[in-house]
Amino acid sequence: MMEDVFSGGFADAPAQSAEAFRRALDAMARPGTLHDLAAARAPSPLSDAAATLLLTLTDTTTPVHLAGAHDAKALRDWIGFHTGAPLSGAEGAMFAVGTWDALCPLDRFAVGDPEYPDRSATLIVELAEFGPPTHRLTGPGIAGAVTAHLPGARRAAFPLGLDLFLTCGARMSALPRSTRLEAL
Repeated sequence: MMEDVFSGGFADAPAQSAEAFRRALDAMARPGTLHDLAAARAPSPLSDAAATLLLTLTDTTTPVHLAGAHDAKALRDWIGFHTGAPLSGAEGAMFAVGTWDALCPLDRFAVGDPEYPDRSATLIVELAEFGPPTHRLTGPGIAGAVTAHLPGARRAAFPLGLDLFLTCGARMSALPRSTRLEAL
């Protein structure tokens, strides 16, 4: 990872952000599948996939929460320079990034409300690896069932809940709130 806050953004922002957005949507539409996503580089400890998601999905109107070791000056400066996204506490975040342990407890994040379920946070969970399957996934976008490695579980009554992107290096997977989880 680099430490220069002025580099690591998109070289061709329109094309790279469109491609990254398409991949993020594809991941949400097909929960548990792995996708390559590495158009950006940020200061450590942010992975390339998480950096690409932040450049693609955040701007000056999307508060971002940095949890644990991700709340570092170089990373705060990089996000400010490249996206202008304001940093916030967990309660006001539209996006949050960190390891599972740093993001927990999850009840700090907005899960929406019955009238506006879309007013929930999206978590970008940084993993050390995509390990062996830990959960069986069922629901929209999944033919039958798939298995995936998840660091933990989130609870909420759909349509409320948290959407997750799981990232490791240049790979990412998604877990929308509509996905049902069963521990293996």
